Amino acid sequence: MDMKDLCAIARRERQQHIRTVLATVVHVEGHAYRKEGVSMILTEDGRHYGTISPGCLEEDLCGRVVSAWNSSTVQIIDYDMRPADDLSWGENIGCGGWLQILLEPVRGELENILDILDRRLEQGQVVRLTRSFSANGPQVDYILSSPGAAGTEIQLTGSMEEMPSPSADSQPLILAHDYAAEYVHANFHQQANHQFTFIRTYRAKPRLVLIGAGDDSQLVSSLAQAAGFHVVIGDWRGALCTTERFPGAVCVTGFPGELYTAISPQTGDYILLMSHNFPREREWIEHIQDCPYTYLGIMGSSERTRRLFEGLPYYPYVHSPVGLSIGADGPDEIAISIAAELIAVKRDRKLSAKEELSHVYRRTGTGSR
Repeated sequence: MDMKDLCAIARRERQQHIRTVLATVVHVEGHAYRKEGVSMILTEDGRHYGTISPGCLEEDLCGRVVSAWNSSTVQIIDYDMRPADDLSWGENIGCGGWLQILLEPVRGELENILDILDRRLEQGQVVRLTRSFSANGPQVDYILSSPGAAGTEIQLTGSMEEMPSPSADSQPLILAHDYAAEYVHANFHQQANHQFTFIRTYRAKPRLVLIGAGDDSQLVSSLAQAAGFHVVIGDWRGALCTTERFPGAVCVTGFPGELYTAISPQTGDYILLMSHNFPREREWIEHIQDCPYTYLGIMGSSERTRRLFEGLPYYPYVHSPVGLSIGADGPDEIAISIAAELIAVKRDRKLSAKEELSHVYRRTGTGSR
């Protein structure tokens, strides 16, 4: 569940007059289930959306909603699971790390911040949220900005003016990696006067364009959505390409030329061909020749893929046979191997060695062969 989902949930709960709190991991030392920057929504009636642990902290955090809502100071909760003899957390959570979690009642300025953030992510923008606060201080101060050129940012809240990037004088406690599971980059700074600054950058969900609405595409669509992708299904068979068969996805019906126009592939898209129709996929490949996609996965054997690209110029970022080599057998396991590969590419993880053969990267032993 990404931040855009949490923004929508916070708005829905607010409309139902249910008090909610945004919980955000701002500091981690040692091993932890999730990394700095991950958030979740907690409600006063004990529900939660999103996760920050394998399930051992959420109940405790839900029990803090009312006190956080009523508190007149900034609430930072410490969970220290590092001591080897700490049976209350160490064995149950299985992490052995130290987490600091910021609890923020969703009201007033934060409501406005989340609404703007939601709209900006819907527009595909990159948005940076800066929080400044002190432990037990009176409030959290927010700046929502859009990264600009030459070290400047466009402020999206307040005066809408250019502002310098955060001061380099502050001493970083944490520099989290830009892990693409949620397209997050988080920095935590502690300044000499005990003021804290937490910066997190959000990006919109990457889009997976899945060509082919057959039965084997259904689980791929579901898993890709769970992995943080916005899924678009394209097929010329209207009876198959429906939201009833692909809940949560956008369904577009048409032949390859029509699909290309309607979907309009763009920079950063992930494209997956699973129609099992050679002429249609060849036509689709010809249309995306100059498309700046990030990933092109093709179902089928290496020989079939070689024939698909025969006579065409070089295409980058081709994954065929599609899916990580996990020894997958059958459509369900193949779908899992495909989802795993999508996650690995999104996180910029180095995949297994590939050899280049006639315009296509080929991995031996993949489950979709």
